[in-house]
Amino acid sequence: MVSKEATPEATAVADKSLRDYELVLVINPQLEGESLDALINKVSQFITERDGVVSEVVRWGKRKLAYPIKHYMEGSYVLGRIKLKSTTSKELDANLRISEEILRYLLIKVEP
Repeated sequence: MVSKEATPEATAVADKSLRDYELVLVINPQLEGESLDALINKVSQFITERDGVVSEVVRWGKRKLAYPIKHYMEGSYVLGRIKLKSTTSKELDANLRISEEILRYLLIKVEP
């Protein structure tokens, strides 16, 4: 088997196919500690397995919601700055939609 090393030119071409996104998650407030970490890692792993990059993850903590969502009055907020292919963003969108632990999410493409 021949191993390939990533050249700077190849890396630059690969980075151009990736787009910058911001992902905000509102997570079930009953998830705390290790289960919250596991959910965040699961989303990060989903992104990295599909050749995406997770640049930053910022936890905003629990915040009060403006209106009840699934009978919850607060949620745990997490912001992620990521890089994905546009086809992967659609797949991520579908995956987040079916998750029961994620109350709401917002995936925004960031223009340079």
